[in-house]
Amino acid sequence: MNWYTEQWSGETKFSIAYDKQLYSEKTPFQQIDFYKGNEFGTFFTLDGLMMVNEKDEFIYHDMIVHPAFATNPGIKSVLIIGGGDGGTAREVLRYRIVEKVVMAEIDEQVFRLCQEYLPITASGIEEDSRMELRFEDGLAYVRNTPDQSFDLILVDSTDPISVGEGLFTTEFYKECYRVLNKHGILINQHESPYFAEYAANMKKAHQKIKAIFPITNVYQYHMPTYPSGHWLFGFASKSYDPLQDLQAEAWNKFGLETKYYNTDLHRGAFALPNYVKEALVRDE
Repeated sequence: MNWYTEQWSGETKFSIAYDKQLYSEKTPFQQIDFYKGNEFGTFFTLDGLMMVNEKDEFIYHDMIVHPAFATNPGIKSVLIIGGGDGGTAREVLRYRIVEKVVMAEIDEQVFRLCQEYLPITASGIEEDSRMELRFEDGLAYVRNTPDQSFDLILVDSTDPISVGEGLFTTEFYKECYRVLNKHGILINQHESPYFAEYAANMKKAHQKIKAIFPITNVYQYHMPTYPSGHWLFGFASKSYDPLQDLQAEAWNKFGLETKYYNTDLHRGAFALPNYVKEALVRDE
């Protein structure tokens, strides 16, 4: 039996058995590896960190996309930063109201390999006429985007290391604010509150966004194959509050079948444990 093992902290490791390694390549940006096993199906890692697997990908992709649409069911233009596996775009494109989706992914090979090995997330994305694929740096893309171009920005990034580092900076968040329209929403990968290194990155991201956007929240979800299983997204907006402005009836009328997200869970996801609340506001 083969084992993929990931270091979650200095004294914690996580392992998954796999039958075979499907592919391995070092691109100019990162190391990409695809594996196939029994429990989690096909999964891929970037620089030795779990990104997506067939068994639990629906949790992440439900939660990065649907809370924003339930808060503003009128979203028509969406920018995805990262998201090379295609799962975030897949969920956005389920909304017929959406007219334009841009995905700015720095490493084209991630998307191409997911088309081949993970069609559950990448199949049909490129063929949708509303979809524009831009294989370039996400920060560079927003720098060159006109003011108020999008209703929603989804930052589907890796951790703030290597190619993901620039997507956790004050400059990047300011550019996102600029290219969002007056009702714009930003959802960003917000790390985990549990292990110290991840919690530090969570706090930094939250502080930077809070200094820029008038409305900021953090919400949680259970991601079994990410460190600790307890993971967060940030919700920031120029005008929409995800609880006060929740349009549950309007979202349910979309008739989307989801395996994780629902509008009752939406409310609960923003109810954070005390240790997370304290970490987000603590001065260090």
